[in-house]
Amino acid sequence: MSDKETSVKAPRHVAVIMDGNGRWAKKRFMPRVAGHRAGVKSVRAVIEGCAQRGVEALTLFAFSSENWKRPAEEVSSLMNLFVQALEREVDTMHRNGLRVRFIGDRNLLSQQLQQSMAQAEQLTANNAGMVVLIAVAYGGRWDLVQATKKLAQLCVAGHLKPEQIQEDTISDCLELKGVPEPDLFIRTGGEQRISNFLLWNLAYTELYFTDVLWPDFGDDELAAAFAYFSQRQRRFGLIAEQLAAAVEGDTKPTVSESR
Repeated sequence: MSDKETSVKAPRHVAVIMDGNGRWAKKRFMPRVAGHRAGVKSVRAVIEGCAQRGVEALTLFAFSSENWKRPAEEVSSLMNLFVQALEREVDTMHRNGLRVRFIGDRNLLSQQLQQSMAQAEQLTANNAGMVVLIAVAYGGRWDLVQATKKLAQLCVAGHLKPEQIQEDTISDCLELKGVPEPDLFIRTGGEQRISNFLLWNLAYTELYFTDVLWPDFGDDELAAAFAYFSQRQRRFGLIAEQLAAAVEGDTKPTVSESR
């Protein structure tokens, strides 16, 4: 990380769709799973780069609700890769003081993978460093549906009245409860869509798309994404003059204040 980068304020929370593993492998006449294996080094580089830059939370979209529709052989290989990567990488993250957390529908995963995930979370639970959230069997619509069910159950039980439901009430029932909303969203591989990822949480997130395939995404590419973020004027619905006045007064408008 260069001296110039250290002067750039890092986003508190970065969310990443790691796209392009299959195309990376295809270009090299290799099976798709080879691209997924190659992508693990990019995961390491981004975790290390974000931690060094002072990011508080990093969410990685590893396997979506829709990915179950892929060929059974690829899904099986991905699940095995998750288990292997957890066993290999979690100790390193623990030694570096990082906290690991998983989001998504665990009921769809094998008992072996669920156990590995639970062990990783338990091992790193008391660490004070950056939290690494890994989305597995996750979908933004699923997230909203399960949050709605929680709210409905609270209302039926008499613990909550419908008129008491506010934005914060919904946020507290979503998978990202307890971490700041993403400031920067990165998608590799050239596609320019959010693909059912963190639908509620990305409302005011800066979106960064790159043609670089995920296995080729390293610290230089991460620095470029952060440079893009640093140039953005985040107004949260305000006009530029209002934002300037808030800065001069050393106050930061909240999302709810600026809508």
